[in-house]
Amino acid sequence: MIRLGIDFGGTKIEAAAIYPNGRFAARQRTPNPGDYEAALKAIAALVDELEANVRQRFDHIGVGMPGSVSPATGLIRGANSTWLNGKPFAKDLEAALDRKVSLANDANCFALSEALPDHAEQVVFGAIIGTGCGGGLVVRGKLVEGAGNAAGEWGHTPLPWPRLDENGTRRCWCGRRGCLETFISGPGFEADYARNAGQRRGAAEIVKLARGGDDIAVAALDRYIDRLARGLAVICDIVDPDLIVLGGGMSNVTELYTDRLLKPLEQHVFTDSFRTVIRAPKHGDSSGVRGAAWLVP
Repeated sequence: MIRLGIDFGGTKIEAAAIYPNGRFAARQRTPNPGDYEAALKAIAALVDELEANVRQRFDHIGVGMPGSVSPATGLIRGANSTWLNGKPFAKDLEAALDRKVSLANDANCFALSEALPDHAEQVVFGAIIGTGCGGGLVVRGKLVEGAGNAAGEWGHTPLPWPRLDENGTRRCWCGRRGCLETFISGPGFEADYARNAGQRRGAAEIVKLARGGDDIAVAALDRYIDRLARGLAVICDIVDPDLIVLGGGMSNVTELYTDRLLKPLEQHVFTDSFRTVIRAPKHGDSSGVRGAAWLVP
């Protein structure tokens, strides 16, 4: 069965028809218009184009998006495309497309994409470390969304085992202090460097400086890796995943797949047999739309 998925991103909307083995049958992209009604029309147009391409009508479509659906109201909450918040997106999409729609957070779709089909019998945690910090959990091929539809939101848990200079020092956009996102997101890494260097640089430039031996950049990267290890250690203690896949801009830092991360992670995990594998995403920016397609039963 070919599935149809939609990746509803902040700047682009992508639709893809995907075979059961994960290969693309067809895919199409369009800019996100940044307006609610226009976005509904853009998605409908993409679906029409894709169905004409593969000569098949899809009765059920999966959609990955920022934020999540409140189980209390059915409305979108927590989306960084703020014009989505408070809207009955699922209901309006079903009306615009005249078919069933399944919505999930984009980090959840990332985790599904990286788990299926190759790791369908394992526990997989997808950790997004980019502009923000999010996560998704897939257990034996099934997405875990939780009672409040908020499973995997590790970015808004506290930084574990904080040191004196870390405890409650950073205010998060969510209104609390000390959230993991303020330390291990890309902006969190850049802000930490700026506090010590007295000037701001982009994450990629800081990593380049660290590789060149710049003392301030080396120290910033060391702090980042140690904090990421502590954050992942709590995930390992709670769900003991077979696989952790890192996504987002910071996942391009190759040092995260070496002993620089694994050694402090092992030291913090409460086990004598640490077997979790940590790797980069296999599917790059295609993970969102692949995972959305897997939302279709």
